[in-house]
Amino acid sequence: MENPINISDIKVLYPDEWVLLGNPILDESKMDVISGIPLFHSKDKKEVCYIGRDKTSDFDKITIIYTGSFRPARKITGIFNRMVK
Repeated sequence: MENPINISDIKVLYPDEWVLLGNPILDESKMDVISGIPLFHSKDKKEVCYIGRDKTSDFDKITIIYTGSFRPARKITGIFNRMVK
């Protein structure tokens, strides 16, 4: 079995991709992933979920992370401004 890779290294190896991690190590708050073993990666989240599923049998825990940054949600203003008046 492979050794866990630090999250900063994972972000460099797989920029702007979804990454399936085996045996993730979380920080004290249990909210952020510190490291894990990359099992599968892709730009398509559904592909990671479906194809990666077969690669998880040897692991106690798994998680999926996104190594990029999310775009802010679009601001919807036009219709709501008219409804309020």
